[in-house]
Amino acid sequence: QLQLVESGGGLVQPGGSLRLSCEGSGFTLEYYAIGWFRQVPGKEREGVSCISYSGGTIYGDSIKGRFTISRDNAKNTVFLQMNKLRPEDTGVYYCAADSTGVMFRQCVLNGQEYEDWGQGTQVTVSS
Repeated sequence: QLQLVESGGGLVQPGGSLRLSCEGSGFTLEYYAIGWFRQVPGKEREGVSCISYSGGTIYGDSIKGRFTISRDNAKNTVFLQMNKLRPEDTGVYYCAADSTGVMFRQCVLNGQEYEDWGQGTQVTVSS
């Protein structure tokens, strides 16, 4: 069974940085599209970033170059480097895996396309 485990969240000051990790088990992460989503208090779930099987990446409009998604296949892990964090970045961050047709298309920031989800990791940006 596919399992995803997020880590790296925590409390950080505005302008600070965090690196989130999404480690897969029971499958080879390389062959899936991996997305990062966040649940911000008072808002709907938001797509943050995704990385395709091909290595292509997509970022949400609110990111503005502050975040970078990457993949380390040897570690079976996808990372989300978050810089210049703002209080509005606060939320629970989830990684998710999509296997359907992902070898043939770009990833998307629609959470309904993803089948497997991690437990989430809390990111809090203090003001």
